[in-house]
Amino acid sequence: MTQHALSRPLDPETYMRDLFRSKAVRDGAVIRRKSRDIDRLIGRDRFLAELNRRGFRAVENAGQIIVFCNAEPVRVLT
Repeated sequence: MTQHALSRPLDPETYMRDLFRSKAVRDGAVIRRKSRDIDRLIGRDRFLAELNRRGFRAVENAGQIIVFCNAEPVRVLT
């Protein structure tokens, strides 16, 4: 990959497509992304709408968003 390709900003469609095609999503596992990247690259409202459409849950802490890629309930243990 060239340096130019590394410095080119991601477009929202590519970011969303790549994110939701990941193995973790397909397996119903979890993914973690920086909140600022979500806000900057695709926007919080658009991201949350996609999570709702898929029936996924998410939590946010210390600038990170953890997405549970399934429709199971989430419990905070402590």
